[in-house]
Amino acid sequence: MPAEAVGAGQDSYEGGLRKVARVVLLDPQDRILLLHGHEPDDPADDWWFTPGGGVEGDETREQAALRELMEETGITEVELGPVLWRRKCSFPFAGRRWDQDEWYYLARTDRTEIAAAGLTELERRSVAGARWWTCRELTRAHETVYPTRLAGLLRTLLDEGPPASPVILDPEIV
Repeated sequence: MPAEAVGAGQDSYEGGLRKVARVVLLDPQDRILLLHGHEPDDPADDWWFTPGGGVEGDETREQAALRELMEETGITEVELGPVLWRRKCSFPFAGRRWDQDEWYYLARTDRTEIAAAGLTELERRSVAGARWWTCRELTRAHETVYPTRLAGLLRTLLDEGPPASPVILDPEIV
């Protein structure tokens, strides 16, 4: 699974879990940006996921979310909103198991051009691109998307707005 794990050199851990900040980035048409990742040595083993990654050193999750968004997309013109969802997950990727505590932040942007200039070496080998998805496209997708209930979560977000407090998603173990 996920290139959502790449670049974990000096990442912060809490209780054995890698601390991760992810971004639910929406454009003016309410499309969500997803990155297309795959196993470094097997492009056929692929999936879509939100931008984000591990908290490094003493940075906050908010700082990590903005840094990762800039590194993976080149987009810096965003205001980070509330934490929408939290998820614990565990998956194999690039020859090891990743155990993560992920926080998903809402952000909006007017910019839709992507320039992934800050990718790590592993990310360059495992991230194949990015795409803006409508909720309808995401609902009809046959591709693997993480978190697995993203289409329904996005629909609820667009219909009801951000939750009053973060929604705890079911753990995902792959």
